[in-house]
Amino acid sequence: MIFILLWTTLIYSPVAHWVWGDGGWLRNIGTLDFAGGTVVHILAGFSALAGAIVIGRRKIGNSSNRPSNVPFVILGAVLLWFGWFGFNGGSALAANGIAINALVVTNIAAAFAALSWMIVDWFTKGKPSATGIAIGAVCGLVAITPASGFVGPLSSMAIGLIAGMISNFVANWRIERTKLDDTLDVFACHGVAGVWGALATSIFASIAINPSGANGLLFGNPIQLVIQIIAIIVSAGFAFIGSYILLKIIEKTIGLRVSEEVEQKGLDITVHGEFDFEE
Repeated sequence: MIFILLWTTLIYSPVAHWVWGDGGWLRNIGTLDFAGGTVVHILAGFSALAGAIVIGRRKIGNSSNRPSNVPFVILGAVLLWFGWFGFNGGSALAANGIAINALVVTNIAAAFAALSWMIVDWFTKGKPSATGIAIGAVCGLVAITPASGFVGPLSSMAIGLIAGMISNFVANWRIERTKLDDTLDVFACHGVAGVWGALATSIFASIAINPSGANGLLFGNPIQLVIQIIAIIVSAGFAFIGSYILLKIIEKTIGLRVSEEVEQKGLDITVHGEFDFEE
């Protein structure tokens, strides 16, 4: 709770002002972020990476990254997918053509990211999974978020396809090659897909979709790519370094982890007094 309060005040709010606020310097240089790819997802993804490093791996329990409840994973993905229409479409702040476009491309990107995640799983693991498809859809939702008010349906297909593939590769690389214990793959899904979404915005954005936006690389404006890269580096670096410092301060003062004995018994029992029927 303390970290959330500090993070919201010291990490999220400054970047939100830089990107969206009147006089924000990233806004002034021309950064495009329709619904929060930089402000929400890159910040969350790189803050999660800092958290995984500082807190460390679980000593016991399920570190295999296998879901403990597949129906809940699917239900969660359904709720997110549906809610994202309001998240992205509502960022138009009006019931207009831009809101409709945002809704349409959000659905397309999620579907194509789910498809590409499934295909990668098919080739690398020999079979697809429902949970993988659900995760892929979320990656597509993340990637289209900054671009949803600036790109059309064809561009959203490409954004979704690439988001599902790169997030899948990074998630599996994290499991196989690192000791990071990122339970929900926040870095791979939100951080990586968020970075791709911000870059994709600078590639596929078109003033034909949104006259108040800007053209991207494919429409004759390569400088937009440079602007988006600056925004990505600044927001990712600020989130990672700032979160790392905040977590270290909390770790050295009130602490971040329970004792190994409490972790062994489980927080349901030791903290909340909850017992399964089997117990």
